[in-house]
Amino acid sequence: MSKDAVTPGETRFYQGEDQTQPLFRIEPGINCQYAREQASELMGYAQDMTLDGLMEQKHHLIWAAHYLNALAKALLDDAEIGLARAKSP
Repeated sequence: MSKDAVTPGETRFYQGEDQTQPLFRIEPGINCQYAREQASELMGYAQDMTLDGLMEQKHHLIWAAHYLNALAKALLDDAEIGLARAKSP
């Protein structure tokens, strides 16, 4: 992986259909390896929250996990764009 690979800041998360304003976006310039590590950590937390929410009937934890997963996916998507750009001539 190139040390120069950074997130371009293109990935945005929109909640619901026909939304034109993103809830969040990934900032440009984050090292792609670090972004992938953070995404992995977020996915682990989201999994824990989902299981706890199901077992304890706490639906707010499941909803929060949905947003953590969306953030992790956006982070991974932006990191992949950054990696592809770093590899291209």
